[in-house]
Amino acid sequence: MKIKIRDLFYVETPYLKNLFADSEYPWEILPNIKDYIKALVESGIEGFAVLKDGVLVGENVKIHPSAVIEAPAVIGHGTEIRPGAYIRGNVITGENCVLGNSSEFKNAVLLNGVQVPHYNYVGDSVLGNKAHMGAGSICSNLKSDKSNIVIHGSENIETGLRKIGAILADGADIGCGCILNPGTVIGKNTTVYPLTSVRGVIDDGMIVKSMDNIVKRK
Repeated sequence: MKIKIRDLFYVETPYLKNLFADSEYPWEILPNIKDYIKALVESGIEGFAVLKDGVLVGENVKIHPSAVIEAPAVIGHGTEIRPGAYIRGNVITGENCVLGNSSEFKNAVLLNGVQVPHYNYVGDSVLGNKAHMGAGSICSNLKSDKSNIVIHGSENIETGLRKIGAILADGADIGCGCILNPGTVIGKNTTVYPLTSVRGVIDDGMIVKSMDNIVKRK
């Protein structure tokens, strides 16, 4: 069961490394995102400019006038924020990401090259390098009974957190209209077919046609 940070991500962006450095599992960083970003904003990052109080943006960042960015936030070099995107605070991205039209982000980390381009919700989640979410796919982050999230894999791990969305490893590809249930972990280079409701831990290099039909990528 590959659910540790070292199994899921290669973190090469200097200002993101320390966020992951002291944690073993990716959901452990979620409560730390806000204070980590605030510290970065206070100290500054070389090559970044202050967009407004509490928000740093890198070079060649494109932000549509209709997008809303609430502090604290750090937006990496070359990232595009499209019309109607809503960044609710506690969001930090790597380089060359796409935060898409009418999509909402809060308390989330996006590593380099993440694409979340159309009508998505990403809350309390970590998205690995070049992870992609198809139009309308959602990271559900709260159970209906409001109880703490359990990671369901070969063993069950109690997280002690009420809100965890999805953990997408490097290269994960989520089809259009998918629901990633709270605490879902998608392995490296795994593809999920459109309109799939996914839960639990999915291994590296798989194709999820449905939860009853998961095959190894050839």
